[in-house]
Amino acid sequence: MNNEIINKILDLKKDLNALIVAHYYQRDEIVKLADFCGDSLELARVASRAEQDLIVFCGVSFMGQSVKVLSPKKRVIMPRLACCSMARMIDSSYFDISIKKLNSLGIDNIFPMTYINSNADVKAKVGKMGGVVCTSANATKIFDYALSLNKKIFFMPDRCLGVNLANKNNKLSSVLGQSSDSEIIDSDVICYDGFCSVHQLFSVSDIEFYKNKFSDILIVTHPECDPKVVEKSDFVGSTSQIINFISNLPKDAKVAVGTEFNLVNRLTKQDNNKENIFVLSSSKPECPTMNETTLQDLYNVMRAFKDEIPYNEIEEELSTIEYASLALNKMLELSR
Repeated sequence: MNNEIINKILDLKKDLNALIVAHYYQRDEIVKLADFCGDSLELARVASRAEQDLIVFCGVSFMGQSVKVLSPKKRVIMPRLACCSMARMIDSSYFDISIKKLNSLGIDNIFPMTYINSNADVKAKVGKMGGVVCTSANATKIFDYALSLNKKIFFMPDRCLGVNLANKNNKLSSVLGQSSDSEIIDSDVICYDGFCSVHQLFSVSDIEFYKNKFSDILIVTHPECDPKVVEKSDFVGSTSQIINFISNLPKDAKVAVGTEFNLVNRLTKQDNNKENIFVLSSSKPECPTMNETTLQDLYNVMRAFKDEIPYNEIEEELSTIEYASLALNKMLELSR
């Protein structure tokens, strides 16, 4: 059955002159079928610059939105309009409330910086204020730029990534809703109180378990993990950076990886390293929304597009595209 539907998808891709892209966290069968697989930064670059006018995006909604903002003339469809729990923790109204809170504390010199895991309406608010988007792959570089402006950095929506960036640069951080007013006023980086439910599963006790079991094991984690976990890690990086780091290790190296299960499971199948690469948690760290997309979903959305009854097409208001593109293009400019 899989071969049959795969062949149908490939025929549709040719007929529609479409580009299929997928995030690393997608199911194996989706990743194998995609023309390009990558992290958020890579996908934003490749899909927006592709010669094809139709992008079939296998991921979560904010990713498809980013491609539409960067290339408004392209048509972007998604097999599933899957949500990202972190992106849903903030919208434009919560952004306004947060800025109002900071203003009430006498904080006016603000530079907003939003993680790409946010919807287009939030990116538009950030762009309108002269801010910028970042991904986990370019966060360090973008953060350096933000620091050079000598403003209070308002980082959203992931508090963990924001605090980890602040710690890395020896800057004081605070979290809205957790920190006191005086702590917020005194901090260099003010973080929104959002998080990734998957990366919250990894704990210091997980690290201690593997360190006790294997004295020479390396702990590799994503910067969305809790700062205490990041502090005790041997390497911290985005999905693409984690892949590159592990691929350059000796074959007998032992590694416990703290990120989404599909990616870690895929790494265990490479270079016969299955016995040496471990998931850094006692429970399965699987993103439910990234796992929604199936081959049948992919076929259905492409078939419907061919039959001129499209659905799950990403559309954004012109004003959203105008301001969100400022923040996204600034990110791409700084990431060169």
